[in-house]
Order: sequence, then structure tokens, then C-alpha cells
Amino acid sequence: MAAAIALSRRGRPASAPNPNVGCILVQPAPAKAGGRVVARGWTQPGGRPHAEAMALAAAGDAARGATAYVSLEPCAHASARGPACSDLLIAAGIARAVIAARDPDPRTDGAGIARLRAAGVEVVEELLPAEARAAMAPWWTRHAWGRPFVTLKLATSLDGCIAMADGSSRWITGERARAHAHLERAMHQAILVGRGTLDADAPGLDVRLPGLEDRSPAKWLLTRGKAPAGWTAISSPEAIDGVDSLLVEGGAGAAAAFLAADRVDRLLLYRAPMLIGGGRAALGDIGLADLAEAHGRWRLADSRLLGSDQLDVYERVRRD
Repeated sequence: MAAAIALSRRGRPASAPNPNVGCILVQPAPAKAGGRVVARGWTQPGGRPHAEAMALAAAGDAARGATAYVSLEPCAHASARGPACSDLLIAAGIARAVIAARDPDPRTDGAGIARLRAAGVEVVEELLPAEARAAMAPWWTRHAWGRPFVTLKLATSLDGCIAMADGSSRWITGERARAHAHLERAMHQAILVGRGTLDADAPGLDVRLPGLEDRSPAKWLLTRGKAPAGWTAISSPEAIDGVDSLLVEGGAGAAAAFLAADRVDRLLLYRAPMLIGGGRAALGDIGLADLAEAHGRWRLADSRLLGSDQLDVYERVRRD
């Protein structure tokens, strides 16, 4: 299942507005633990084919009697763009389905599982559901909250500066950290900076990783004024619409605006082993009135070294 969830990330963000799903078909191996992978699939650009349809097409007759590991409940509703995946799995003759998470879409929610069981398919539910939801976070956030999933990226010195006092900031982090940031760009539909960052740095905001150049996100500008050609002006964090995922890259004012509006779901904190002293702070005022309000809002989800730089990934803790 972990492999199917990892596979699902290949479809993000191109599968939007559909969820990015991964599917692996495994034939049992006689007298052995595990089995033999016969096909893999993930949701394709624009949402079709679905992961299950892609895997079944690749497997052909080898799907009969196989186990399908799927990161989201197979859909139960047919559309003009294709048949229901639960029906496709049944027609292919799979023997078992292992599903990470139920589909919250009311057209499927439990119906796909019920249809599989009614056809005699053994179903195992809720295997690594949190991991599956995290891999589909943009789509899941849109369904649960009716808004995009927002990632805030901060690249700072050890003392929390994003630039020298004169505004120069190239480069605080090293090559590996910057490459990771480009991979994050490729995982989002849109990327946003504030007017100050646009005027000071004239950022391209494209993806410059070999093989992913076509995954550059749409460029958005947080401003009350007009945006240059090729950019979209966004007046406030609450005004964002039309995408499932947004990466906020800078600067301090834009970062503070999204935090103050409580619109940040994930924080990428890249820290370089340097001290600047007297530089420009990573954040402006975020409206914090009491220090007690700052506790318990963030959970460390990942931590790793990228060359000499430290990356810490935090997720917003939401209880309602």
C-alpha cells in the first residue's frame, strides 16, 4: 500500500480536479509470502484514465485473481468520461481489494466498497489512511474545506533572516535545497509571491528540473493593484479560487498575510547554516495577540538534511 500511495504522487497536480490515486495489481505467489506485481497505474492528467483503469489496461488477463492495492476507494459512479472503477475491477475478475481510504465524494462514499463486496470481492479497508490523505492533500482539502491546500515555503538563515539588510538573498540555501524547492513547485498548480518580492527579485517561478520543465505552476501575485503579463493578481488569501494547491514562496508580507488568515496547511522551513544578523525577517506581523495562541498549531511531519541545509516540514493541526 505504501508503494501505491507513493505512486499516487505522480499524478499530482496534473490530475486535478480529480484526486491523484495510485493502484498496484499483485498476483499471489504460490507457497510464498507477498506476490508478483503485474501492473501499476496512477491518475492521468485531467483526471482520466483513473489509476485503476490504467493498471487494468496494462495487466490484461493477468488481473484475474489479483489483489488491487488502491490509495482511494474505487469510484462507484459512471460518467461521460469513463465507467466506474469498481465495475472495471469486478469485470476484470480481481479477487481482493485493499483500500487505503474511503472516498468522501457522496457519489461513491462506501458505495464502491459495497459493490465490490456484493460481487464477491474480498475488501480490506483503511490501510494507511492518513498517509493516503496526505498524498492527496490538495484534493482532500478542497472537499473538506472548500478551499485550496496552501504550502508556505521559507528559506532562512539560522537567525530567521530571508535576506541581507539591503534585500540581497541569492543564495541563502544551497543547490540541493533549491532543487527540492523546484520539486515542490512541480507539485502545485499555482505559486504566489508578494509585490515586494516581484519588484526586488523579478522571480521566474518556473520549474528548472530536467524532465519537469512542463510542470511549472501558474504565477500569482498578492496585490491590490495590477499584475504583469503572464501573472494573476490575487487581492487576499481568502480570494484564492480555481486551484486545489498553492505554493506561497515570498516574501515576508505575503507569508504573514497567509498565516494571519490561517490559510497555511503546510510549512516548508529550509534553514542554511549561516548567521546574518540585522537582515530582513522571514515574517511580518501575523496578528498573534497572546503567546499561548501559538502553541499546538504545528506538527513536525518530516525533517531531513539537503546538503548542508536543514529542511523541516510542519503540518497545521486542525481539530474542527
